[in-house]
Amino acid sequence: MPLLLLLLFIGLPLIEVYFLIKVGSVIGAFPTIAVAILTAILGTWLVRHQGFGVLMRVRDSMARDQIPALELLDGALILVAGLLLLLPGFLTDLVGFLLLVPPLRRRLIRRYIHIVPVPTAGPDRGPRVIEGRWRRED
Repeated sequence: MPLLLLLLFIGLPLIEVYFLIKVGSVIGAFPTIAVAILTAILGTWLVRHQGFGVLMRVRDSMARDQIPALELLDGALILVAGLLLLLPGFLTDLVGFLLLVPPLRRRLIRRYIHIVPVPTAGPDRGPRVIEGRWRRED
């Protein structure tokens, strides 16, 4: 785990600087800066748009008395995508834009999160009630 954090905090910025220098040497410094700013603006707009969609799905799930677990995980990945798109660099932008593709997000969630359905009260059983006695001990 410490090695992973070291690679994340040192290796990722070095890779980003390398790609920024390479792209800057091909298209120039100002166009490279313009592309970085454009991806941040476009990413912010996409994150906002998809975030509102997730918010509506969470609200609909809660209105149907369902737990919006998948929607919340979807929203968390959109938040991560937004953070990656705000960072300057092409690698983080690529990962951020990939996280904004809904089928890829769903596949990622289903791959790493195993959801076990919770049995609910059926229409014939009524609400689930557990009876018992209790007393308060102070």
